[in-house]
Amino acid sequence: MEILTTIGINHYLTISAFLLGFGLFAVMTRKNALVVLMGVELILNAANINFLAFSKFNGGMQGVMFSLFVIVIAAAEAAIALAIIINIFKIFKSVDVSSIDTMKE
Repeated sequence: MEILTTIGINHYLTISAFLLGFGLFAVMTRKNALVVLMGVELILNAANINFLAFSKFNGGMQGVMFSLFVIVIAAAEAAIALAIIINIFKIFKSVDVSSIDTMKE
């Protein structure tokens, strides 16, 4: 019965792979800027799970430090990206990524 209660590194890596896959799917297929931003956040969280999993099973603190650093960077990235998305909505009245293409002209 103990084998059902232990969580190994494979479980963490599987969850991380699913998060990475969902994040990549959102970034590659969606046109809404908010959904693309959420996809990027999922990708960063998948990296955090990898860092923490390898840190837990390796016994070091490097993974925790990297994870904290990524969380801080992700918070700053989310704040800046949301400000950009709000300005895009004010200008184009849409958060569709394809409408932003007209900025080049």
